[in-house]
Amino acid sequence: MLSSGQVIDEIFLVRQKQLAHKKDGNPYLILTLADKTGSIKAVVWDNVQDINGNFGVGDYVRVRGAASDYRDTLQVTVRHLERYEGEAVAVEDFLPRSDRDPDYMMDRLIAACGVIENAYLRRLLDTFFEDESFIESFKKAPAAKNMHHAYLGGLLEHTLSLVLLIQKIAGHYEGIDNDLLITGAVLHDIGKVHEFCYESHIDYSDAGRLLSHIVIGLQMLEKKIAAIKDFPDELALLLKHMIVSHHGSRDFGSPEPPKTLEAVMLNYLDELDSKVNGIRSFMASEDPDSAWTSYHRVLERYFYKGKQVKDC
Repeated sequence: MLSSGQVIDEIFLVRQKQLAHKKDGNPYLILTLADKTGSIKAVVWDNVQDINGNFGVGDYVRVRGAASDYRDTLQVTVRHLERYEGEAVAVEDFLPRSDRDPDYMMDRLIAACGVIENAYLRRLLDTFFEDESFIESFKKAPAAKNMHHAYLGGLLEHTLSLVLLIQKIAGHYEGIDNDLLITGAVLHDIGKVHEFCYESHIDYSDAGRLLSHIVIGLQMLEKKIAAIKDFPDELALLLKHMIVSHHGSRDFGSPEPPKTLEAVMLNYLDELDSKVNGIRSFMASEDPDSAWTSYHRVLERYFYKGKQVKDC
């Protein structure tokens, strides 16, 4: 983990790159550099034109510079940067991944779905679980680019966590179709296997930017349902609504807000799991000796981590 004042001479993956200009018209570069521990903002003030033409997004670069605090956020001031031309790079060293074994998580998810009694919903899930190409992508895909579960295996980790969370509260409310709720939880983010590309770095695919995972997920669901004889129209409609509405409102990307109890529960539980993971990841990336995090610009607050007890 980097700390303010630390001198840096490391290999990073360039995740983002932007050429900007100061008030006097001189250019500077704003970068996002990444390795498997996370990402950090970087700025290049000197020799900008020469440096800018030597690398692009997705390249591996050797960076020399120093870390410093800027507006409560750690960033790197780059003194020298060049495309890394050394020995072969191990991609896994530059892509964060879940700490949990994907095969184990997949087995747990399939087992958790064993409680579903509705024959059509069980058959629908089986068509996904038996699709080797889908499962390979589902076990590897991230759940997001930045905010939560933004690492390889993150989509599966988030989906499993959500299903297990649902099962913990399944008996609390009467009149809930738990088979529908669990199935909706498994399928709500399936479009993310195509929304992101994650071979060398995590970013949006063309389909992800043009359609979003909600539209992609609907297409995937409709294709599987079409292959199941006599699948009930109303059940298909309710499942589609859960995918369409799981972000909660139009402001957050859902074409429609949740309009069934199952869709409402999915929205709030999805939000809960996402927020807890995202805040935990943010805390883990911060100074371990500080009781407070830096300011989280998206959530617009500092987070209290608690005072660390140290030996005298």
